[in-house]
Amino acid sequence: MIGKYAPDFQARAFVNGKIEDFRLSKLRGKWVILFFYPADFTFVCPTEIEGFAEKYEEFKKAGAEIVAVSRDTVYVHKAWVENDERVSKAKYPMVEDRKGEISRDYGVLNEVTGNAFRGLFIINPEGIIKYMVVTDDNVGRSTEETYRVLAALQSGGLCPVDWEPGQATLKV
Repeated sequence: MIGKYAPDFQARAFVNGKIEDFRLSKLRGKWVILFFYPADFTFVCPTEIEGFAEKYEEFKKAGAEIVAVSRDTVYVHKAWVENDERVSKAKYPMVEDRKGEISRDYGVLNEVTGNAFRGLFIINPEGIIKYMVVTDDNVGRSTEETYRVLAALQSGGLCPVDWEPGQATLKV
């Protein structure tokens, strides 16, 4: 999927206390951190929702929006936000994927469980997927690493192992 246009989708999302229609292509012109998680009301998932919520302003300052997707409905997202202090911090869209079409289009649908694997995609302002990582249900992602990769992609340079924002890129 790297180097290809991110599959566009339209779905309902729960965001800032409201149910809204959401379309990924409306974020063109911005970097997008699109992440899939298995299910609401689980164990690892709220730690990720909270982690991205706590870094949301930092990502926004870097010109990026965050979007979360799971197979749960917007009503389950709403109940989760209202009942879990960690999840209530999220100010970014939590998209429903009831039919699994979005998860399938991104190659993260677990056909055995019906949930999504933990997939994370960084999409550039032109709508091209520049980075992706997919992991099993039991391993949460690092918001620090996601931010580091976003900064590396935005640098336009060649970034060596363990490169950090502000460091020089490699010269050709």
